[in-house]
Amino acid sequence: MRTKSLKKNKINVITLGCSKNVYDSEVLMGQLKASGKEVAHEEEGNIVVINTCGFINNAKEESVNTILEYMQKKEDGEVDKVFVTGCLSERYKPDLEKEIPNVDQYFGTTELPGLLKALGADYKHELIGERLTTTPKNYAYLKIAEGCDRPCSFCAIPIMRGKHKSTPIENLVIEAEKLAANGVKELILIAQDLTYYGLDIYKKRNLAELLENLVKVEGIEWIRLHYAFPTGFPMDVLDLMNREPKICNYLDIPLQHISDSILKSMRRGTTKEKTTKLLKAFRETVPGMTIRTTLIVGYPGETQEDFEELREWVREMRFERMGCFTYSHEENTHAYNLEDDVPEEVKQERANEIMEIQSQISWELNQEKIGQELKVVIDRKEGDYFVGRTEFDSPDVDNEVLIDASKVYLKTGEFTKVKITDAADFDLYAEVIS
Repeated sequence: MRTKSLKKNKINVITLGCSKNVYDSEVLMGQLKASGKEVAHEEEGNIVVINTCGFINNAKEESVNTILEYMQKKEDGEVDKVFVTGCLSERYKPDLEKEIPNVDQYFGTTELPGLLKALGADYKHELIGERLTTTPKNYAYLKIAEGCDRPCSFCAIPIMRGKHKSTPIENLVIEAEKLAANGVKELILIAQDLTYYGLDIYKKRNLAELLENLVKVEGIEWIRLHYAFPTGFPMDVLDLMNREPKICNYLDIPLQHISDSILKSMRRGTTKEKTTKLLKAFRETVPGMTIRTTLIVGYPGETQEDFEELREWVREMRFERMGCFTYSHEENTHAYNLEDDVPEEVKQERANEIMEIQSQISWELNQEKIGQELKVVIDRKEGDYFVGRTEFDSPDVDNEVLIDASKVYLKTGEFTKVKITDAADFDLYAEVIS
């Protein structure tokens, strides 16, 4: 008598939101694989795990729509089970359970062991640094801390991610070594706040010591710093950046605004004078450094004068890289008590105006690069071009270097030297010289 063969479960992990979520999905997938589970990232699978974002309205909307899409697939018999994890689930679990009850189970950001158990897997403590990376093979995110202790009025991250918790240096080095052994050449250091690293476990800001250990990892060629907070920035990091070729001359430092009254209401712990002084110190200490920042327009109480001050400051500072967002009124944040008094269309107009200025600045700075010889890493081939990046550019958010694929063959993940031949607002065109 033949027995019915059991269908093998395949777990499909879907990631929404930021690089921190990408990292968490990779850890989850590594744990599942270690338990012998078949796992895929954003492919096909009869069991689905949606790692959600709950940061601002657009992200929340995308997360809810994705959950609803997979609930429909479950109803249609295309998938068997749907689990939801991540920031949206952490922040709105009771509401979600009420509104979308047919999800099999909801988990918060710190409930990985519970999620694994629901998926029939065990949480393995010994798997330090074991991840299934979902990024192109040449770069990977390295999350050096979780959570945030900053009191920023507009931000819901501490609600979703908890207090700041640094990962010990030795664990991060093990993780970096494993990534390098798998062909990773660029580490992108991420946290809610890099500058706070070490205060909880080493009782001092210890980002420089971490970097000194990471540059020794064989195979790693670039180390990039993302999400540094401007208050209390450890200046010894700049000296290290200057003398250590592996550390990219690049810093992502979200400044949010520059008007003193808005900064005070945002609870940023700094002023226009201090911020401007800090940026000047960056550029003096590390000549040629690329600074990426993000700004928020339309914050409660932002007057036309506040906006004009921000606009003129953007013109003056000439940031190499910048993003601008409209304010999102988030419940349970300090700013939620304020009246969201800037109309949506005014917010959008202000954001567009800032980005137009930035587009012109970016074009002018790119024109200066024509004729320069730069080292680039090749991320992918797209259409007629190989697409690469310089040390001054982070994947997905910054400029790219386009190299005519009909003239040369390049391998993904390889470094090559190019000469810049032309430039647009956010793209550089180049030819290989070695």
